[in-house]
Amino acid sequence: MIDYRENQQLDPAAVARLFDASGIVRPTSDIPRIARMFANANLVISAWDGLRLVGVSRALTDFSYCCYLSDLAVDADYQRRGIGQELLRRTQSLAGDEVTLILLSASGAMAYYPKVGLAQADNAFVLRRKR
Repeated sequence: MIDYRENQQLDPAAVARLFDASGIVRPTSDIPRIARMFANANLVISAWDGLRLVGVSRALTDFSYCCYLSDLAVDADYQRRGIGQELLRRTQSLAGDEVTLILLSASGAMAYYPKVGLAQADNAFVLRRKR
C-alpha cells in the first residue's frame, strides 16, 4: 500500500537517492541544491512504501492559472504500478481545475506523458540553465 503525502518536508539526501533510483537526471551530488529546490517549491506530493520514499512530484504554482511540474520521479523498483500517474493526478487536483499543468520532459520519458493524458506542446520556449 503506497501512502501519499502533501507538502511533507523531505530529507534532501533521500530525495537525491530517489532521483538516482528513478533514472531522472538531477544534481544529486549537490545536496544543498536539492534542498533549495524543495524549499522553494510550493506543491510537493511524495509517495511512500512504509519509511521508503518511492516517488515525488515537485511543482511551482500560483493555484490560479499555471503549474510548472518540475520533477516527477518514481523509484525504478516501483515503476509501472501507477504511482507516477497518481502523483500527477494529485498534483493536478491540488493545483485546481483553472490551472494548466506544464512540464519539460526528459527525452527518455517522452512516450510516458501522452499515456497519462498530457498533450505535447508546440508553443514552448526555454532559456537553458548555465549549470
